Amino acid sequence: MTDIYNIITFLSLILFISILFYLSLKSRVKENNIEVYAVGNKSFSSLSVSLSLAASLTSAATFIINPGFISLYGLSAYLAFGIVMPTAIFFALVIFIKRFRRYGMNVKSISIADWLGKRYDSKFLKLFFGFLSILLITFIVLICVGITKVISKALDVNELIVLISLVVIVFSYMMIGGANAMVYTNSIQAILMVVVALILIWSGSEYLINNDIGFFERLKSIDPQLIKPFNDKSPLFRDFFEVFICNAIVGIAIVCQPHILTKSLLIKKEEQVNRFLIYTILILILFFSVVFTGFYARLGFPDLMFNGVPLKMDGIMSAYVVQRFPIYMGILVILGLFAAGLSTLEGLIQSIPTTITNDLIVPILNKINPKNYKIIKINMALTVLVAIISIILSHQQLVSPSLSVGIFAQNGVYAFFSAAFVPVFFGIFTSTQNKWIPITASIVAVLTHFSVYYLELTPYMQNTNVKNPAIASALALIVSTTVGLIIYLIKPLKNEVVTN
Repeated sequence: MTDIYNIITFLSLILFISILFYLSLKSRVKENNIEVYAVGNKSFSSLSVSLSLAASLTSAATFIINPGFISLYGLSAYLAFGIVMPTAIFFALVIFIKRFRRYGMNVKSISIADWLGKRYDSKFLKLFFGFLSILLITFIVLICVGITKVISKALDVNELIVLISLVVIVFSYMMIGGANAMVYTNSIQAILMVVVALILIWSGSEYLINNDIGFFERLKSIDPQLIKPFNDKSPLFRDFFEVFICNAIVGIAIVCQPHILTKSLLIKKEEQVNRFLIYTILILILFFSVVFTGFYARLGFPDLMFNGVPLKMDGIMSAYVVQRFPIYMGILVILGLFAAGLSTLEGLIQSIPTTITNDLIVPILNKINPKNYKIIKINMALTVLVAIISIILSHQQLVSPSLSVGIFAQNGVYAFFSAAFVPVFFGIFTSTQNKWIPITASIVAVLTHFSVYYLELTPYMQNTNVKNPAIASALALIVSTTVGLIIYLIKPLKNEVVTN
């Protein structure tokens, strides 16, 4: 039965990947134009873009990695990742996207770095954020690790083989199609994710329906810490500040990522925007509910053992799927988890090399030797380099993670959007052209984030093997926003241009 399961799973994955390749070929970029590659040249429906954005925002973190945090740390982790952060993200999407889109459409921005450079007329900001976008490779690593864990366990294949195959396949079809391909593939993936999200949420219903022993009583019998709103034995969810304040701040700032805000530029008609936001939030509510499955997994593995082997946090969901579902249902769920990872992975593959190429490499090359470079070819070469780096870092996280690849990814991604928040916020909500606000605030944010994390500033970072990147990010956001406001209030420019 195991061999049949592996074979059917493998064939299902091949079929699914073949469909994605077909969509990429169908929508491939024929023009030698990086703008078309980055934001597309087609008009998509609001539902299609909503599915694409919802899929990009949730990814392997929500479907594979974060349920592991909840299995280990219980209610405190669920409040952080299932309630507080999603609510903050919904709020930020509504507030930020309309304003960003208004300016982004006017100047045809293809990345956050490009948007900031044009908004403040600053070459430094464009170069700086082109450089900082390298940090987002950590998110690619998270997704690669999550998918690799699921597929390797389902196929009973060596993790390194799965990892290399995954990176080669996905990077290849994204290089063919760019943004047009991404919306098509994300829509297919998001539909599959909707089905699988419903299956996963229902998969532990017996624990909720059975009134003989209450759901939380079952969890309490395993570990009383699992039902506490603050888990003082965890490194990440110890008190109100870590669970609520940090995740609310991070949730708002998380929207300031290039593969999130630039999705709004795929909506060509202004009247579609409200519908697009409503669809996105409804789909996201369903997707973020999947983290509740972490409770089911802990009830299924009370001692966190699978076939006599201790479970690592990143492998809890894959073990739950393999054990919980019958063969055909299990294959469907595996495809859904695969799709959840691919949805964001595609956005990052499209946005990171594009940002580095357009906002860092080409400006530097033009300074050295001004001429017409084949930008799309530079972008493709850089995409290959990012793929190689991703394989190396992902393998390292598979072999020796610090609790979870989620910590590694958060440290990089949180640093990026901590730096991006003030420049984007002031660029959207004020008319200032004062370059010192975004430049100073973004540098302060990066320095604060990494100083708090690596120099172990504050008691939260001391006497613990696993440090919480959300603490570093929240403090960086607070400090940099304060700095930005002070400069804005004491040194306004005389000639301010309204961005509306």
